[in-house]
Amino acid sequence: MLVSFLAALFLAAVHVFAGKLRFLDVVPRSVWLSGAGGASVAYVFLHLLPELAHGQETLAEATGEALRFLDAHVWILALVGLSAFSGLDKAARESEGEGEHVERGVFWLHVVSFGLYNAIIGYLLLHREDPTPAALATYTTAMALHFVVNDYGLRHNHPHLYHAVGRWLLGAAVVAGCVVAAFVELPEPVVVGAVAFLGGGVILNVMKEELPEDRKSRFVPFAVGAALYAALLVVT
Repeated sequence: MLVSFLAALFLAAVHVFAGKLRFLDVVPRSVWLSGAGGASVAYVFLHLLPELAHGQETLAEATGEALRFLDAHVWILALVGLSAFSGLDKAARESEGEGEHVERGVFWLHVVSFGLYNAIIGYLLLHREDPTPAALATYTTAMALHFVVNDYGLRHNHPHLYHAVGRWLLGAAVVAGCVVAAFVELPEPVVVGAVAFLGGGVILNVMKEELPEDRKSRFVPFAVGAALYAALLVVT
């Protein structure tokens, strides 16, 4: 539990201090950001999604015969996560130039949504399907890299508000999720659903940073990051 709490503090610190990594704020996109995005996606496809495949049976049993026709519960929740964050990104882009009131509203929508997202990540530091120290290390590393990517995007969308308020709230959300996990163990179907939502969110949040043409993303660092982290997951 102590190690998991220290991991939560480390992830919170990533949000708080990632803005000091000035070398990431370049065009074309920093090779380090693209590499971090690749590693995050590798973690989702080689670790989170296989976990969801096992979790599908758990959700099927929990929903009972009434929803037996839904033989893809976890994938639906992953799609919901991806769609939710896609909508948030669209709202952020459309709010640019719409006035301070609208931009503040979108900012708080982002903070609440990413706060929930981070709380789930913090909770899973203690309650993952694989509780081994190696799994905790790979999960923490992948989420730290993912937070750097998310942080960069949020600073781009809300430069002043995110630096003043957002980074602190999102860092606190990770710690809060871990603290809740220390006292409350949610039913397994709820955890599986949270992991599914998280997986969809990670995929979208990385892809939205890598795909837009104005980001001038780098394919090779992205691919190298994905390959190296995939190799790490395979051997551990």
